[in-house]
Amino acid sequence: MNERRASHSPGLRAWLGLLVVLGPVLLVAMDGSVLFLAMPKVAEALSPTADQALWILDVYGFAVASLLIAFGNVGDRYGRLKLLMAGAAVFGAGSVGAAFAPGPELLIAFRALMGVAGATLLPSALAVLSELFPDPRRRASAIGIFAATFAAGFAVGPVLGGQLLNYFWWGSVFLINLPVVLLFLLLAPVLLREVPKARSSRIDALSVPLSAAGILLTVYAIKHAAAEGLTATAVATGVVGIVTLGWFARRQLRLEHPLLDVRLFRDRVFTIAALTGLLPLAAWSAVAYLGGIFLQSVLGLPVPEAALVALPGAAVLTVTCVVTPALAARIGTRAALVTCHVLIAAGSLPLLLTSASGGIGWYIVSTVIAGVGYGISFSVVADTAVAAVPAERAGAAAAIAETSNEIGSALGIALLGSLAALVFRLQGPDLAGTLNETLRIPGLAPSVIRDAKSAFVSGLHVAAVAAGVLHGALAVFALRRIPRTFAVTGDTGPEPLAADTAAVGGMR
Repeated sequence: MNERRASHSPGLRAWLGLLVVLGPVLLVAMDGSVLFLAMPKVAEALSPTADQALWILDVYGFAVASLLIAFGNVGDRYGRLKLLMAGAAVFGAGSVGAAFAPGPELLIAFRALMGVAGATLLPSALAVLSELFPDPRRRASAIGIFAATFAAGFAVGPVLGGQLLNYFWWGSVFLINLPVVLLFLLLAPVLLREVPKARSSRIDALSVPLSAAGILLTVYAIKHAAAEGLTATAVATGVVGIVTLGWFARRQLRLEHPLLDVRLFRDRVFTIAALTGLLPLAAWSAVAYLGGIFLQSVLGLPVPEAALVALPGAAVLTVTCVVTPALAARIGTRAALVTCHVLIAAGSLPLLLTSASGGIGWYIVSTVIAGVGYGISFSVVADTAVAAVPAERAGAAAAIAETSNEIGSALGIALLGSLAALVFRLQGPDLAGTLNETLRIPGLAPSVIRDAKSAFVSGLHVAAVAAGVLHGALAVFALRRIPRTFAVTGDTGPEPLAADTAAVGGMR
């Protein structure tokens, strides 16, 4: 027994390799949220239109989400370390271009390029990490750290961006990527090993554009409809996107080596885990974005102080990701999944106590309570995805988890953010479409400013209630549908993803 454990114990090189892998992971996650507090400065410098400002925020997430599945399989086939190295180099180049973009059009283009590079990094990084830690329990701990880093990047992005803007110009939020990228390119060839390729697999050329186009068109249609209503553009784009995704799904069922094994979703636990990857990011991104406006435009906090208000929730989220593997081993993954949704739903309630004149304390309480739920969800989803498939399909499985995160982030701003904007338009002074646009109108009476801020807070409350209801419903669904025997215990790592052997066989 001791010999077996010793043979699986990771050495110093494995832990150093983990640290090297975490650098790009942190950057990819952080760049998904770093502009939440920086957008006012970007808008001041580049003067984008409303649509361009929206694309500056969202094109990165759209690019990552639409290509994660494809690049997860490319790494499985042609080498994950090679893809990591190439992706890191492109990510660094895109960061430099974004930092010095002279106008909104080029900034959107370089943000899209960074998203393409980010889609190469996430699934391959998780697969390389799995190769570094062959022992299931050690791998679960490493994945917990991976998830904590990914979550911390999302959480710390606005904080770091806000602090940088206190000393430097807006492009600095992109240039901070360069030292990490350069360090990774220097150390990765020394500390990381190439993962064995899945020689028997084939990448279906048609599936790649189908998956990318289907996700991008569908998410864009939902976002456009939420913001502008059911216009002809939204309906047409949505129909094309849904049809494309349906075509993609049917094609995967017929392929011997599918780009995405949709049969995995026949297992109810895997499906709930995928939803757990999507909804928490939707709630988090919407609250972070709306919260930044609440703290700065409603309460009048400077950017650095608004960034500091986000620190407690970010710290709790990060620590929770680290301890979640041990927590899941003690209480079972079923209980962990249910608990995360209950806590996120409960964390939405304190936001209802915020007002146009105060509520910073309640905002912090909300982020701390929900932060525990977010941390549990991020860690459990990553571990479940990797444990669900054979090792040679680890990149594709990781892509499913990360795709649900990125789509959730995009949908959070698209749906919950647009819901809040709708409430503002209905209850506000009807002078402009957003709070910031309204406040920039010269000569406003104090009563008009007060009404505009109150309308925005009402929108924040409605979005919080919607997020809470969705997570409460998923908590009930998980409680009813996940087998009681589902858990993560023992020396051999995660138990099967379902209680019965047939379900497990179907997943593998």
